[in-house]
Amino acid sequence: MTLAPRIDRTRRTLVQGTGGLALTLALPILSGCAGLVGPRGEPPQLYRLTPKSTFRQDLPQVSWALLIDRPTSGAGIDVPRIALMRSPVTLEYYAKAAWTDRATRMVQGLISESFENTNAIGAVGPEALGLRADFLLKTELREFQVEYFDGGKPIAHVRINAKLVRALDRRILQGRLFGAKVAAAEDKIGAIIEAYDEALNQVLKELVIWTLETGNAEQQQG
Repeated sequence: MTLAPRIDRTRRTLVQGTGGLALTLALPILSGCAGLVGPRGEPPQLYRLTPKSTFRQDLPQVSWALLIDRPTSGAGIDVPRIALMRSPVTLEYYAKAAWTDRATRMVQGLISESFENTNAIGAVGPEALGLRADFLLKTELREFQVEYFDGGKPIAHVRINAKLVRALDRRILQGRLFGAKVAAAEDKIGAIIEAYDEALNQVLKELVIWTLETGNAEQQQG
C-alpha cells in the first residue's frame, strides 16, 4: 500500500519574485492504508531522526569551542509536519505523521550531537546557551522533503548551506553546500523516515568533518 497523498481544499500560494513562480502549500490527507491513517482528530505518529554516530579515527582533535546556530529555513520547511513534493513547485505534508519538533530545531540538535559523537571537540553546543566560543556554525536548511517527481519514487532530499564564522569579529571564514538524496525502499512512512535519516546522516558527516578541518586550519594560522 502506497502513501498517495490526497489534497484537500485548503491551500495557499506564495508568489516568489517578479517571475510569478508559485509555490503551493497544501494540506494533504492520506487515504487507503488503514494502518497509517486513523480517525479524524487522532494525534499524528511522531518521528525523529538520529545524529551521525560514527566517524573516522584520524579527525583533528581541536581545543577550540564551537557554537551551533539554529538553522534558517523557508516557512514551508520549518514546521513539525513532514514535507513532500510531487512537483518542483508544490509543497505538501504527510497526514498522521510529524516530527517531534520544528525541523530547524531538530536539525540544530542533531548537528550538535554529531559533533559530540566525534570525541574530537570538547566544547560544542547551541548558540542559545550564550557560551563563549571561538567559532560559530551558521546553517540554512534549504531542502528537507521527500520528492516524488523524479520517476515517481519517494526520494528524501536534504541540503544544508553552512558558513563557519569567527566569533571574535563575526567574519565568515568559509562556506560550503552539503546535500544528499536517498530513495526510500518503499512508499511507506517507515521506509521514508529511514531514507530521511540516511540522507541527513550523509550531510551531517560531511558537515562535521569540514567544520573541524576548516576551524583547525584557521586556528593554526592565527
